[in-house]
Amino acid sequence: MGQKKERFPWLYLVLLSSVSFMGILSELVPSGILTEMSEGLHVSYSSIGLLISVYAIASAVGTIPLITLTMSMNRKKLLTILMYVFGVSNLIIAFSSSYFLTAAARLVGGISAGVLWPMVSAYAMRLVPSKLHGRAIAVTMSGSTLGLGVGLPIMTTVGTGFGWRIEFGVLSAIIFVIAILGQIILPSVGGEKRTAANSPFYIIRNKSVVICLVVTLFTIMAHYGLYTYISPLVEGFGVAGGIKLVSILFGAGTIISVVLAGKVVDDHLGSLTVFMLTLAFGTMFLFVAFKGMLYVSHLAFLLWGVSFGALVTIFQAAVTRQVGTGKDIATSLQSSTFNFGIVFGSALGGTILDHLSVYHIIYVTIVLLVVPILLSMFSKKTFWQSDIDEGEPKAKYKVV
Repeated sequence: MGQKKERFPWLYLVLLSSVSFMGILSELVPSGILTEMSEGLHVSYSSIGLLISVYAIASAVGTIPLITLTMSMNRKKLLTILMYVFGVSNLIIAFSSSYFLTAAARLVGGISAGVLWPMVSAYAMRLVPSKLHGRAIAVTMSGSTLGLGVGLPIMTTVGTGFGWRIEFGVLSAIIFVIAILGQIILPSVGGEKRTAANSPFYIIRNKSVVICLVVTLFTIMAHYGLYTYISPLVEGFGVAGGIKLVSILFGAGTIISVVLAGKVVDDHLGSLTVFMLTLAFGTMFLFVAFKGMLYVSHLAFLLWGVSFGALVTIFQAAVTRQVGTGKDIATSLQSSTFNFGIVFGSALGGTILDHLSVYHIIYVTIVLLVVPILLSMFSKKTFWQSDIDEGEPKAKYKVV
């Protein structure tokens, strides 16, 4: 008899995608309710904006050491703990009348996110054979894309319509529900014993891993340097339909991107990477050449979303291909670099906007994209090789 075809674990991965969905919402919800939170906590807009930076910096700094410390823990147990911490941190904010208590809760949430992002991808990869690692990451990380394009506008509507405390309360309640479902549904997956070969100091010596991190850093700086200031960009272009229509187009593009990545990332990682990076590069030239021209600008924002949506999937799939063990550590290095890219890119874009204009950020974005495009094209071993784990046995997790 022929070997029975292994089923793709959609239920488990969709549940993990709901984790990444709530993770991105936890990070970004203050951006949509700056005015409401500013009035409620009696602080300036910039102080509320700092709550996003605190979260991102805590994620970036805490990722590598905390993933290293927790890598031997049962993945299901660790995920459950992190989700409850997320839920409690958001619940504290819902009832807080103190800015400093709110900031402390955001700090704790950011630290938890630093462990969550790389761990949830590694968890997903343990549930499928190596030839489907990229697809598993794409499904799991699609939650962050949908959270940005769909969840954030919905939660912002809740916050502006019913109050920002209600928004954080709803966020907390949903996180608790997901945590409970995870306890019931997800398989128990063992951790990985710490060894010299899976330490961050050993993995960072891998040249291909370093290339993945450099590509991640420059690409995310390029995108977020401009995306952080997408509202003044839309206003400056005078795009018909304004930021609401642009957000819909950009969000639609990210969804197209994730679907495309899920289909081809395992077999055509190099081609997909070069395509997404050159698409972003070309989109910036559309912005420069047509500056808000009807229909062309709308197409440009859609294409920008396409070039943007699959980046987490691409970079995590790429970095995990470079190592045989310590995939949690490899993804933690990538996740930390991703978050630093957001912080540095936003800061760079803000500095340019203070002294020049939003149009000048586009030129810097173009320059920053040159490095990752060249590296992805010519680093054949890193982006164009077959999966390093090809030939591993199909069983990717053991029930504990």
